[in-house]
Amino acid sequence: MILVNTDYITGKELEMLGLVKGSTIQSKNIGKDITQSFKTLVGGELGAYTEMMNEARALATKRMVTEAEQMGADAVVNIRYASSAVMQGAAEVIAYGTAVKFK
Repeated sequence: MILVNTDYITGKELEMLGLVKGSTIQSKNIGKDITQSFKTLVGGELGAYTEMMNEARALATKRMVTEAEQMGADAVVNIRYASSAVMQGAAEVIAYGTAVKFK
């Protein structure tokens, strides 16, 4: 499966199959949440949250690819990511794009 954030793949003629998406809502456990709140006092990267968001993006991407594969796609073009806080310490991540088949 080819994944790109452009609306084309060089050298390929594409047939659009439709929108595909994958999403997840992730949070850290209360212990990590507390330790990360102390980190905000001194500054620096909040490693546990960086890890959480990386895991969330990977899972959302995997779910998007699964949906594209079920449609018989060869690739997903014009991929975008969005995230939003759902509550303290929890975030939703969505990955979406256009499933395409090579002509």
